[in-house]
Formats: sequence, C-alpha cells, structure tokens
Amino acid sequence: MEILVCVKRVPDTSENEIEVNSNGADIERDDLVYSVNEWDNYAVEEAIQLRDKVGGSVTVVTVGDDESEEVLRREMAMGADKGVLLSDDAFTGSDGMGTTAILKAEIEKGKYDLILTGAQADDGAGQIGGMLASILDVPYASLVNYIEVLDENKIKVGREIEGGNQEMNELNLPCVLSIQTGINEPRYVGIRGIRKVAKLEIPIHGASDLGISADSVGAAGARVKRVDYFVPDFGEGAEILEGSTDEKIEKMIEILKAKGGIK
Repeated sequence: MEILVCVKRVPDTSENEIEVNSNGADIERDDLVYSVNEWDNYAVEEAIQLRDKVGGSVTVVTVGDDESEEVLRREMAMGADKGVLLSDDAFTGSDGMGTTAILKAEIEKGKYDLILTGAQADDGAGQIGGMLASILDVPYASLVNYIEVLDENKIKVGREIEGGNQEMNELNLPCVLSIQTGINEPRYVGIRGIRKVAKLEIPIHGASDLGISADSVGAAGARVKRVDYFVPDFGEGAEILEGSTDEKIEKMIEILKAKGGIK
C-alpha cells in the first residue's frame, strides 16, 4: 500500500505564549518554537503501522519554506520512507484551496492508495482533507480513529461522531482520510533516528515542477484572505488567572469556595 501523509510545521502551543502582533494581521512569530502539527503526527504513526502490516511505503509531504524540511525529517526519523517539500515563493499566502491545489499536483505525480491528513492544522479550519478528496474525486472520511485494511481495494474506517458514538464505514481505495488524535500512540523519536535521516535527500518541488501557474496559488490566487486577529474582550465578570499551574489551581479553588461552588 502506497500511503501519502500531508503534514505541517506549526507553532508549538505547549512551548509558546501566542500573542497577536501590533498591527493585528498575524501572531508574533519571532522566537516561536515550531513542531509538527499534533494531528499530523498521529496520521504518520497510523500510516507506518498500516505499512508494517500490509507492506508498501509511506511518503510525507508538506507545503512550506526551507525550515519546513525539519518536520519531514522528524517524520522520516519516526519511520516514514520518503519526504517531499513543496516550496516556492509563489506558494506564500495560499488559502486552503491554494494549498489543496499544490498538494493535488504533487499527488497526481505519484500513485497513492491512501492519503492521510490530520483532522485539523490549517489554522483550525480542518479543510484540506475534504477539499483534497473533492478535487481528486475520491471517497473521504473525517475524524477517523480506526482503520482496517480489508483487501487491496477496500478499507474499513471508524469515525468519532457526536455524543461519543462510533460510526463504521467501508471505503474504496484510493481515498482520503482525516485522522483524529487518539487513534494510536505516536512513537518516540530519538537522536539516533534523527541522525539516521539527517543527510537523506529530500526533493523540493516548486510551481514549475508541479505544472502550477504562479498566479493561481499564493496571495495572488487566494479567495479567502485573513483580515484581522484580535483577542476578544473579557465578558462581564471574567477573570484571567496568572501564575504557575499550581497557583492557578489554588486560586480557582478559592474562587469556587467563595462563590459556593465547592465547600
């Protein structure tokens, strides 16, 4: 089974205090610590486990700048067989549809049975998986937390739906799945694995390599444009707790006791 996993380099929210920049057009990105998107990491782990069960290979792909190569190498150290970086100045500022068009062009250069994305990464919109399936004209399932290969042409997938219920479906291959966290436990990536892939060549494909018109993607082709970032005003009676986690917990307990929530 040939599996492609779409991954993305994102700010690590556990390592950063995310703040809106002075002009409200973006977040402050100076000195941010980046890592692979959490949902994508689960997708890569699932791809590796499927490959180990039924054979084939796992390719990880990302749209980004030169620094995005680090997440490809991390996922290759995790066990992915190959990585591909889609990078071009023309790609900067792409909206969801632009990013999808770039990925589609790369996908059509290969022959993949299964394409995985994280359940969400693209600014929380969770749109890339569904868009990819639509323009590739293949079956799609979102919030997938179970995959079973039935034969070379069909898989069974479980989806997390409202109310904690599970929905089971059979899908024909090829197809696109958006993977939910909790489907597995991503393996630890050690220094030895990172060193092993440090010198492996990762091909870089630009607009001309993919046969994409530069003005159809990036800021020039974007139909959705971000116009503002802002922190919502505090609601009446809202209070932001400061301090360490233990200090916040202690303060929260004091507030709940004072208001009669607990004794």
